[in-house]
Amino acid sequence: MRKASLHGQWSSRFAFVLAATGSAVGLGNIWKFPYIAGENGGGAFVLIYLLCILAIGLPIMVAEIMLGRRGRQSPINTMRDLAAEAGASRFWSWLGWLGVIAGFLILSYYSVIAGWAMAYVVRVASGVFEGATADGVSNIFGQLIADPEKLLAWHSLFMIVTMLVVARGVKGLERTVKFLMPALLVILILLVGFGMEQGAFEQAASFLFKADFSKVSSEGVLTAMGHAFFTLSLGMGAIMVYGSYLPTKVSIGSTAVIIALADTVVALLAGLAIFPIVFANGLEPGSGPGLIFQTLPIAFGHMAYGSVFGTLFFVLLVFAAWSSSISLIEPAVAWLVENKKMSRMRACIWAGLATWILGIGTVLSFNLTADVKLFDKTFFDILDYLTANVMLPLGGLSIAVFAGWVMSKENSASELQLKSPILFNSWLFLVKFVSPVAVAIVFLKAIDVI
Repeated sequence: MRKASLHGQWSSRFAFVLAATGSAVGLGNIWKFPYIAGENGGGAFVLIYLLCILAIGLPIMVAEIMLGRRGRQSPINTMRDLAAEAGASRFWSWLGWLGVIAGFLILSYYSVIAGWAMAYVVRVASGVFEGATADGVSNIFGQLIADPEKLLAWHSLFMIVTMLVVARGVKGLERTVKFLMPALLVILILLVGFGMEQGAFEQAASFLFKADFSKVSSEGVLTAMGHAFFTLSLGMGAIMVYGSYLPTKVSIGSTAVIIALADTVVALLAGLAIFPIVFANGLEPGSGPGLIFQTLPIAFGHMAYGSVFGTLFFVLLVFAAWSSSISLIEPAVAWLVENKKMSRMRACIWAGLATWILGIGTVLSFNLTADVKLFDKTFFDILDYLTANVMLPLGGLSIAVFAGWVMSKENSASELQLKSPILFNSWLFLVKFVSPVAVAIVFLKAIDVI
């Protein structure tokens, strides 16, 4: 099944690596990975995590890119055609629908949280946090999320800048990630330098890298397994649709390895940027999103050049969110272009408008409808739980099953073009047996079955 994508293709492997890494690097990388690494044995956890990447994340990423490139369409149409090619049930197209809908739902609330980061760029740059107390910072954050009009304005702005990029097609995506990802890396390096100068860098490095196997538990291993899957942006159609734009001559296996390494390096650099400041100010490293919006601003407000580097930090967050958001909506836009014969601009308007409208539910769940709950969860909590704990694991599990058990070995080998039979058979073993079992365990843990 060799065909050309009607959406165009990446000009080079480098462009694809930047785009896929941008999809993988998001808000979670900036605070979640460094925190869970430090709390679960530091360097010991990092080693376990890298093993999980090799056994879970990489095989499924290779499979998802492979399916995308072979189908050369939106995930929905790709899975429909690949199922027909394999003589399998046409109901495999539901896998494509699952990814497209998951990306759509995630972006609807991700845009709201990214809007917080945009709002903080303005606030930090204007010196609002200089000399602020913990109560003062908490009040600033509370006032932001309690105001639906402000949240809606920032949510709207973020959706607009996202759709402006997506509307320009593959070339627009490529030009944007070629700016965003190097800029993100430069900002990270500057922040690491600031942490070395102003913070407790040695303590932070020990927190992240000192291997303490006494802290490694079965729960920590499950955490490493889950993060290895989620960090690579798998199961939501983004990597599949990006893979559909990948030139045939590019090696999928080596490219996936580069993306996984880049994603891990960014996460570790984020830790080396954040935690020297956290420890130098006696702050709590494990406070999650609160670390970003309520804890770090206190530190930046009391440090030399804190406003400058605090502004850079929140610009970093916006860039990370932006590079992820354009991949979340791309599968839906591609499907509208293919199936509804829309122009790309019109498809972006419809997809962006639908996402923006759904995002209003998340905006209101932090203020006017905060007390409206179903199963003790707000609208935002429900979307977050449904996508992260149900839809993405099911999507990743299904990708592994289709690539390992449904797609013919000959077609997989033809698409992957691995030079060594040992490498191909190793990938096939992992994607058939190891990855599905591991993702199933992650799924069962996420829904509190184990």
